[in-house]
Amino acid sequence: MSTYVISDIHGCYEPFLTLLHKIGFCEKDWLVLAGDYIDRGTDSFEMLQWMEHCPEHTVLLRGNHEEEFAAYTDLMLWFDKKEKLGTDKSSNREAKALYGSLQYFFRKNKTRFYFDSYGTVLNLLEHSGATLEDLCRWSAMIRRMPYVAQCEILDKTYFVVHAGYAESLEGLGSGFSRLEDFYLYARQESIVNGGKQHAVIVAGHTPTIAEGAFSYNNGNVFRHYDPQKDCVFYDIDCGCSFRDRDPEAKLACIRLEDEEIFYA
Repeated sequence: MSTYVISDIHGCYEPFLTLLHKIGFCEKDWLVLAGDYIDRGTDSFEMLQWMEHCPEHTVLLRGNHEEEFAAYTDLMLWFDKKEKLGTDKSSNREAKALYGSLQYFFRKNKTRFYFDSYGTVLNLLEHSGATLEDLCRWSAMIRRMPYVAQCEILDKTYFVVHAGYAESLEGLGSGFSRLEDFYLYARQESIVNGGKQHAVIVAGHTPTIAEGAFSYNNGNVFRHYDPQKDCVFYDIDCGCSFRDRDPEAKLACIRLEDEEIFYA
C-alpha cells in the first residue's frame, strides 16, 4: 500500500488518468488530492464526475478554485431569490437564463465583483448540459471537503494542503483573516511564515513554471528545507494546465512513503 499526492489538476483529466496509470494506482493505495480540480483546462466536467465517484481510499481536499466555484453557485441562488425568478433547478435552459441575467446585472451595475472568472460555470451549462441542481450538488460536495489532511508515515508527519500550512494565525501578518485563507491562498508565506516543527508539508497552488515565483523550478517539483523548524516543504503544482504554451509544464505526484516524484 502506498500514499500518493497530486495537486492542481485544473481540468486536465487525461493527464490525470495517465499519471494514475503510471504510478500503478490500485484499490489498496491511498490518493490525496490537494485541490484545484477545475478551471483553466478543458475537462472540468469530467473531473467533477470523477470526484463524485472517486475510489474508496481517496481524500479530496479543497482548493481556492473549488471555494470560488461554490461562491459562484451561491451568487446564482442569491440572485434567483432576489429577483424572484423561481428557476427550475432541474432545467438546463433555465439555469442558462439565470446565468445570463446575473451577468447582465453585474454589467448594468458596473460591479467589480468577479463571477465565473474562468468561464467554467458557463462551459458546464452550455457544453455539458449542467443544471442549477448539478451546480448545487457539486458545491455541496466541495463544502464537505476538508482543508488539510494529516498522514503519519514511517515516523514522519505529513500535512497535505492546497497552498500552505500553519498552526495558527499568529505571525502570518495582516493578509490572512482566517487560517483557512492561508490554506487556500498562501504563496511565499507558506515557507516564510508557515510550516511545523519536524514535519513535511505537501502543497500546490503556485506553479513551479512561473518565473519569479518563490517555487520556480523550471516545471519540476520544488523542495525547500527550513533547518530552524526541521520542516520540509514541497510544491507539487507543476503547471499542467499551461502545457499548451509551456513545454516544461506537467502534472506531478509524490509518493509519501519514499518521497519519490512522478510526472505525466
